Amino acid sequence: MPSPTARRPPAGPDLSSYDLLAPQLSGGKDSAVMMCVFARAAGVADRVISYHSSLGVLEWPPVLFGGIRYPGVSELAALQSAAFGVPADRHLEVTRTMPGPDGTRMPRSLLTEIAAYGRFPRMGSPYCRKSAKESVVSSAWTPIVNHLKRELDRPVRILKVMGLRSDEGRDRKRRAVFRTVQANSARIVDEWLPVKDWSTDAVKEWHTAAPVPYCWTYDSAPGAGDWGGTSRCSCSLCVFASRHDLLLSIGRRPRLANLYAEVEQVRGDSFRADWRITDLIRHAEGCGAPHPGVVCPDDGPEFTALEEQVRAALLEEPRKEPDLARRTRRSPCEGCAVPL
Repeated sequence: MPSPTARRPPAGPDLSSYDLLAPQLSGGKDSAVMMCVFARAAGVADRVISYHSSLGVLEWPPVLFGGIRYPGVSELAALQSAAFGVPADRHLEVTRTMPGPDGTRMPRSLLTEIAAYGRFPRMGSPYCRKSAKESVVSSAWTPIVNHLKRELDRPVRILKVMGLRSDEGRDRKRRAVFRTVQANSARIVDEWLPVKDWSTDAVKEWHTAAPVPYCWTYDSAPGAGDWGGTSRCSCSLCVFASRHDLLLSIGRRPRLANLYAEVEQVRGDSFRADWRITDLIRHAEGCGAPHPGVVCPDDGPEFTALEEQVRAALLEEPRKEPDLARRTRRSPCEGCAVPL
C-alpha cells in the first residue's frame, strides 16, 4: 500500500505530465499576469484549454465612456487567453444553467441561487465560489475526461491554473502554491497558483506594458489609468468586497444594487453579517460615497431576464433560514449621519 505522501504533488508542476492544462481566467488584473507566467512555462500548447466561468449580468459589463468602448469581464478573459497564444476555439466560457420555459437550457444567475437558497454567501460559507465557478468548470471537463479516460485507460491528469494571490486575503495566503485538489478513478486534478506571491504593486506595474487592457472598473473612471476604482474585479457586488468597493459598485450599478436589496428584504438575510445592502445604498446616496465615474444603465434584455428569474425564485420557499443575519450591524463609516 502506498504511503500517505505518495499522492502529494511535487513542489511544482511538470506541465508535460498533464493531459489537460486548464488556466482559469476571471478577466481581472491577476488572471492576465497568471496567463503570462503560465504561457512562458507551458510549451505544450496542444493541451491547453482556457476557461472563463461567466457570472453573466453580475459581472462588470462593457461600457461606452467618452466615445470609447471599454470591454467587460468576459470579453477581457477571451482577450487574455488570445494574447498569450491560445486559439479562440480553445477558450471556453462556461456558466451554470437551468431549464428555460421552452425546455432549453438558460443561464442561472448566482443571484438567483442566493434568492433560492435564502442566504447570502459568508466567509465561513463561500458557496458562491463552488456553485458559480469551480463546479461549473469541473463539469465542463467531464466530456474531455470521458473521452481521454477511454483512450488512456487511466485517470486523466488535469492542471488547474489560477491567478489567486496572497495579498487578496488570509484564506488565499494560507493556500498552497501547488496541491492536489481531487483524485479518483476518472481524474486527478492539481491546482497551481503561479502568481501567489506577486504583490498588488507588482501586478499593477506589469500592466503598464501589458499586451491586454485591464478592466475599466479598476479606475476612478474608464480610461483614467489611476487604479482609483474598485480593488477587485469579481462580482460587481461581492459580499467579500471592501466598503469602498461596495459603495463605488452601488454607484456604478444602482439597478443591480436595488435587486440585491430586494432579495435581502424578502429573505431577511443581510448582504453581509455586518452590513445590509439597504443601509449601504442609503449611505452611498447621502454620506459622501466615492464618485462612480460612470453609471451602467442595466436596461437590456439580459438584466430584465435576471430580474424575472430572481423574482420567480423569491416566490418559492427558501432552502435555508436566514440565521446568519443576526450579528450586530455596524455603520458604513465613522460618524455616519445615515441611520441604520
